[in-house]
Amino acid sequence: MSILVTGGAGYIGSHTIIELLNAGYEIIVLDNFSNSYPESLKRVHEITGRDMKVYAINLLEKDGLEEVFSENKIQAVIHLAGMKAVGESVEKPLKYYQNNLSGTLALFQAMQKYSVKKLVFSSSATVYGTPKTVPIKEDFPLKATNPYGRTKLMVEEILHDLYQSDNDWSISILRYFNPIGAHPSGMIGEDPADIPNNLVPYITKVAVGELDELKVFGADYPTKDGTGVRDYIHVVDLALGHVKALEWNLSTTGLHTYNLGTGKGYSVMEIIQAFEKTCGIKIPHSISKRRPGDIAISFADPAKAEKELNWSASRSIEEMCVDSWRWQSNNRVGDNKKGKKDEEIEATF
Repeated sequence: MSILVTGGAGYIGSHTIIELLNAGYEIIVLDNFSNSYPESLKRVHEITGRDMKVYAINLLEKDGLEEVFSENKIQAVIHLAGMKAVGESVEKPLKYYQNNLSGTLALFQAMQKYSVKKLVFSSSATVYGTPKTVPIKEDFPLKATNPYGRTKLMVEEILHDLYQSDNDWSISILRYFNPIGAHPSGMIGEDPADIPNNLVPYITKVAVGELDELKVFGADYPTKDGTGVRDYIHVVDLALGHVKALEWNLSTTGLHTYNLGTGKGYSVMEIIQAFEKTCGIKIPHSISKRRPGDIAISFADPAKAEKELNWSASRSIEEMCVDSWRWQSNNRVGDNKKGKKDEEIEATF
């Protein structure tokens, strides 16, 4: 029996697969490599010494999806695939609704057809919209402020309806806060195809000289220094949260939602300063206007995950910065972009 990981070649997916392989699970990866690269899976293989089966398809390709489920005995699914840039979702909402909702529905239909009813779903703290207070708990009102967040919220509602219709399902909804950092080996990290949408990879690309300066989007928020405050979590801690959620799914039925965060908020300027201090590199930056859909402050109350999943984030902001810089300094432009074409992707790594 295998665990299917959709979007497995991406930033969170590749780190999650490492922890799953280290925990002894057999892994199948589904990824269309639209914002990721086969090279990352080769590096996962090098780090773990374990093989995985890879399908280079899009979730909207129903014949390909049918092939994945018919050829394999799948025990559970970790669904990470999806477009994730808040700003782009505001500019291109139909693209996000088509990809994130239609692809996810096709996946759930295949799971139902083949009686695969164990699911870990990658949601987001964006489903909370602008919270009235912080830290944010799972039972807070939900109101996404951008199309990306709304796609996550809609999928959550679909999953609630699905579970109500069939209580044999076991579903964990994981609401991520802001994953940063990289695998301590320096071999796996965040490697966006274009200019980064997230803060820390933007910082590291400035540090390595690929970009001239960091644009800080908004310095007029009601925060201590005017820049947005977020809960930054090390991607390895986040990956381990998926393993814990999967263990829960495999042992029982039900639907539960968990925040995956540290419970601490850091401003954009505090992250810049932490990176400069720990890595010894000055980061040139300028202030730009706020991005549509962004909010002022967001950080988690992760107590539920700690109590029910026996999981908590342990890595410091300094570790997040050091690991991010190790990854970026070891991987200059293009290093992780080998084997982009589908015909070059091997069936296993």
